[in-house]
Amino acid sequence: MTSSETSFNSRRKITLVIWCNMGKRSDFERVERDFYPTPYEAVLPLTDHLPDTFSFIEPCAGDGRLVNHIKVHGGICTWASDIEPQADFVFKADALDVEPQAADYMITNPPWNRKILHPMIEHYSDRIPTWLLFDADWMHTKQSVPFMPRLKKVVSIGRIKWIEGSKSTGKDNCCWYLFDKPDGEWPPQFFGRK
Repeated sequence: MTSSETSFNSRRKITLVIWCNMGKRSDFERVERDFYPTPYEAVLPLTDHLPDTFSFIEPCAGDGRLVNHIKVHGGICTWASDIEPQADFVFKADALDVEPQAADYMITNPPWNRKILHPMIEHYSDRIPTWLLFDADWMHTKQSVPFMPRLKKVVSIGRIKWIEGSKSTGKDNCCWYLFDKPDGEWPPQFFGRK
């Protein structure tokens, strides 16, 4: 084996280790399809930014937990789907194939894989105000630049305990991001933790 082959293989192993872990600083294996049900505590900071009564769709609904949390705060879900539904009221559909139904918002905790996340931002925010829950670090990266004209609000929520019964929280801080059609208004509003 040449030194360049060794270097390539070393990089490949590092990449595989990063891909298999839950987060960039985590030792836990990633759950298939990034299925991490949204805890109720993660929804509470969002509720201050929603009207008393509103309709929404949830295209990454999984077991429907986020739908149920939002219903408690006045939300009326007009559509819930997932690529692998885990509740009777969740339809089977790929999030990028869903055309937003008549609703005030799209609200979801999407997969954090950028190859899925970035197309979702464009697909939904062109059609409907879109609330997405994902890592806070994203807004500080170059990959976020093309999406900044769509970003209207950032609601910081800090670290989330994604795994029920675990003693610790995740290692990444998180935010609710509101995306909408680009309208020239800048900068987005930022809401820190309470």
